[in-house]
Amino acid sequence: MNQSSMTLMLSGDVMTGRGVDQVLPHPSPPVLHEAYIRSALDYVSLAEEANGPIARPMPFPYIWGDALRVLEERKPDLSIINLETAVTHSHRFVPKGINYRMSPDNTPCLTAAGIDCCVVANNHVLDWGREGLEETLAVLGDAGISTAGAGHDATEASAPATLAGLGKPRILVYGIACPSSGVPSDWAADDNSSGVNYLEHPSAETADTIARRISRDRQPGDIVVVSIHLDANWGYKIGETDRAFAHRLIEAGAADVVHGHSSHHPKAIEVHHGKPIFYGCGDLINDYEGIEGHEAFRGDLSLMYFVEFDPADRHLLSLDMVPFRIRNIRLNRTSSEETEWLRRMMDRECARFGGGVRLAESGFLALSWT
Repeated sequence: MNQSSMTLMLSGDVMTGRGVDQVLPHPSPPVLHEAYIRSALDYVSLAEEANGPIARPMPFPYIWGDALRVLEERKPDLSIINLETAVTHSHRFVPKGINYRMSPDNTPCLTAAGIDCCVVANNHVLDWGREGLEETLAVLGDAGISTAGAGHDATEASAPATLAGLGKPRILVYGIACPSSGVPSDWAADDNSSGVNYLEHPSAETADTIARRISRDRQPGDIVVVSIHLDANWGYKIGETDRAFAHRLIEAGAADVVHGHSSHHPKAIEVHHGKPIFYGCGDLINDYEGIEGHEAFRGDLSLMYFVEFDPADRHLLSLDMVPFRIRNIRLNRTSSEETEWLRRMMDRECARFGGGVRLAESGFLALSWT
């Protein structure tokens, strides 16, 4: 990669609660409030039934597996994930069916991978109420990890995380949560209470409102990431309203990358006016191993995205995707057959928007665009 360029590592959902939390050194109490599974240890058992025993406890870096070597080799300037769990000791769960919680004592699993920013505008960050959210923000801040998309009030929730690469442009990260991804409207932050940066209706018009806000924060040379939790967990369909929203963010000069997440599997990428739009990055880390259903989407396969920019004009230079398979609650490099499945799927989906995906000599997947 060009030494003068700027490279970001982006991922979709990193779900370090429940079974993932249980294999780490300091698990939360395993009791769950789900209709069918009452212990987070059962998710570990499902993974073991599928792929063999997992010694416990595992060290903090364990869940990243083969991704650690990739991160060391690629050396991104900054790493940004959607953290889809509360990081809290709270026992005051919200009765919503599924509640994700990671023990604050397991936070080193994030710093082990050099994560710089956690987007927390999603449908699980308030699973343990506002007390849990506020502890999450405090714990991540104490660990030196920036957050975007939630805060102690509406002003803080809508403010960007400001990241600075060594000798490189600033990165501003804005987090947005939408009801189409399952975010309740009463999770919205307001003038007097904590919550997420909530957007009821993504549209070209609301994109202009967001653009005006960003223009007040942005300084010359800044690269802006608009990270949005949007749409359902399964399916490849891209709504025309969502696409118009993403296009307008770029056309209005607000976003240099639209970082979409919520889907449990990767979806299409579009390059619009030289800027990438991720319509759904898919889960990177989860505890779904051994769970049946939705096999056609291969939710056990995940991608880590490396996005290289030209700082002079903030246009995309390259976009590589590193494929992994979730096995034994860790990230493992894919087989050639699994890599080819991901390549074909991503090529098919990106072709709808003028793109293509090829297998690079590195064994990674590379996006091409017109």
